[in-house]
Amino acid sequence: MFPLSFHGFTTPWWFLLLVAVAALAGGYLWVQRLRRRRVLRFSNLELLDRVAPKRPSRLRHVPAAVLIVSLMLLTTAMAGPTAEQKVPRNRATVMLVIDVSLSMQATDVKPTRLDAAKAAAKSFVENMTPGVNLGLISFAGTATVLAPPTTDRPSVAHAIDGLKLAQSTATGEAIFAALQAIDGFSQVVGGPQGPPPARIVLMSDGKQTIPTERPEDPRGGFTAARQAKDKGVPISTISFGTIGATIDIDGRPQRVDVDDDSLRTIADLSGGEFYKAATADQLRRVYDTLGEQIGYETKDADASRPWLMLGTLTALVAAASALVISQRLP
Repeated sequence: MFPLSFHGFTTPWWFLLLVAVAALAGGYLWVQRLRRRRVLRFSNLELLDRVAPKRPSRLRHVPAAVLIVSLMLLTTAMAGPTAEQKVPRNRATVMLVIDVSLSMQATDVKPTRLDAAKAAAKSFVENMTPGVNLGLISFAGTATVLAPPTTDRPSVAHAIDGLKLAQSTATGEAIFAALQAIDGFSQVVGGPQGPPPARIVLMSDGKQTIPTERPEDPRGGFTAARQAKDKGVPISTISFGTIGATIDIDGRPQRVDVDDDSLRTIADLSGGEFYKAATADQLRRVYDTLGEQIGYETKDADASRPWLMLGTLTALVAAASALVISQRLP
């Protein structure tokens, strides 16, 4: 396909053919006028009425008019019209980062936050377009790469099934681990086009606790988000859970409120988007939205086929109407 140009047509110079189409239309009108002049050369109008008692029907012009329309449609098709279409990405890297801290055992989302997160994440993985390489990282006190970027969806889904709860929340370490995994994969698959575009999808329900509760720490979430911004890797964050939820630790209930503010800031600092999900259904919808955004891109694709079909059908109509009206092809 030629480069996009001139209001969405790849080869607009084909519109010069419309000059020839206009010339044909003008020639047809001129011929019809000459024919009328020749008829009017009869000096005896009474004789003319007896010879040709009926005026030719205006329907005789229909085949020519339809043929002109057909030529215009076919010329438009040759000019290469384009239209914005959603097409699956053929290269991209996505690291799915899931919080498995103890707060994920809260039952404010049934059956538990973690079980609901597993189900939604597996659906996200299974429905992702084939050209996207997906990786998985779980994090609590440390971050663990459970699956490097791959197009093998069953292996990632199996790793999601194996997610286990652990203590603490190292949000920054999880982001740094995701960036490292993306860098390593990009070095392997990078070619003349450069590394594939990448994104991190981070789902968490609580505040960072390691290395400190300060996300501005050198290994904290905000610092990691700024590094992601520098590397051109946006982070889509999902805040999952509700305010007022509790879990039982050593026989005592402990509140595990969801932390919207820090996750929203991480998304903003990295150039990504923030999403909030308080139920399993909302989480699935968030993942569906991300799947559309990540798995597809909008491109100017060839849109000449409808014009070609209309032009061809119109030409057939012109031929058929000529045979019916004047018993000959135009």
